[in-house]
Amino acid sequence: MGKCINDIQDEIIEEFELFEDWMDKYEHIVEMGKKLPVIDPAMKTEDRLIDGCQSQVWLAAHLSDGKVFYTADSDAIITRGMVSLLIRVFSGHTPDEIANAELYMVDRIGLTSHLSPTRSNGLLSMIKRMKTYAKAHLT
Repeated sequence: MGKCINDIQDEIIEEFELFEDWMDKYEHIVEMGKKLPVIDPAMKTEDRLIDGCQSQVWLAAHLSDGKVFYTADSDAIITRGMVSLLIRVFSGHTPDEIANAELYMVDRIGLTSHLSPTRSNGLLSMIKRMKTYAKAHLT
């Protein structure tokens, strides 16, 4: 059995604790964004765009063996990194686990206090959309 959502969050929190200053943390987020698998350009449709993000973010989800898997892309490298963090946490879990997950890592790694208000809103929109997709698969 795979790791639970909280185990993954704890792993990410530990990774971020290795970095002393915020420039290094941003660099880590950017690196994660670079590792995000490229999505099929056909997935970059209007209905997959996330509202509330200052940059363009496309998010797609599919259900396989009772688990939700996400793919995403963004035209902004830092946003790509943030969405890759969320995919790492949520992808491969059941709709129920995702819908009910409490995402505490965002605060714990300091994203809430270090992101601009528009980026914070974008991050919340991404989380909301991922949970909405999960809830859609619950029915």
